[in-house]
Amino acid sequence: QVQLVESGGGLVQAGGSLRLSCAASGPTFSINYMGWFRQAPGKEREWVAAIRRTGAFTFYTHSVQGRFTISGDNAKNTVYLQMNSLKPEDTAVYVCAAKESAYGTPESGYAYWGLGTQVIVSS
Repeated sequence: QVQLVESGGGLVQAGGSLRLSCAASGPTFSINYMGWFRQAPGKEREWVAAIRRTGAFTFYTHSVQGRFTISGDNAKNTVYLQMNSLKPEDTAVYVCAAKESAYGTPESGYAYWGLGTQVIVSS
């Protein structure tokens, strides 16, 4: 079974940057998409970004376009989320996810989930 471990969260001032990492282990050859989600206190989980391993196509939710960049290193089985120009509303637990299906939308259908890493953006 695929396992995902996130790192890189922390406390940052508004306007600052953080880079999150997600290391995958197990049968990673089966993965077609990896994504990042986030959940703020009292809110539902929100999809943030995704990357398709074949072709490295990337997808973003509107609120982070132009500020966040998702990238992957297939040799290391690691996906990154570079977050720039952070805002207080970006504060959340960020969770990495993976799915095997190459079909469907980039924001849904994920089967494997990490435990998450906390990001706090102070104003």
